[in-house]
Amino acid sequence: MKKLLKLLEENSRLTVSELATLLQKEQGEISDMIKKYESDGTILGYTALVDWDKTEEESVNALIELKVIPQRDRGFDRIAERIANYPEVKSVYLMSGGYDLALIIEGKTMREVAFFVARKLSTLDDVTSTATHFVLRKFKDKGVLFGNTQKDERGNVL
Repeated sequence: MKKLLKLLEENSRLTVSELATLLQKEQGEISDMIKKYESDGTILGYTALVDWDKTEEESVNALIELKVIPQRDRGFDRIAERIANYPEVKSVYLMSGGYDLALIIEGKTMREVAFFVARKLSTLDDVTSTATHFVLRKFKDKGVLFGNTQKDERGNVL
């Protein structure tokens, strides 16, 4: 049920009881649906969205554009799977347009991310070029506004 998945995606802390009330279903039915979605891989996990700028933890995020050579019979899957196994890589997306793969990378410093790109990504045989874009500030992520965004009297972000 799409509504259940949307609710869980927006707030995975909702209880089965709360979900049942919102969806006007029995708790057992909601519980069974969640178990089914977890077992068939529709629900892959539950995470918290953290504003790391409000902590003492230093971290840098970067979006990396990759152009790669697709493999016979596997397309982009083999290289994407290989890249996804690096712990620095938080997300891998197949893209349309000017490049093939987009990666979200996390490191402690810009230098650490740059070394990862230079020493690990760009040296892969199937990678033909990279472009690194450092995230300077998050305003919104996964539908959630970050920081102390100020609004004017009409509710428009300043």
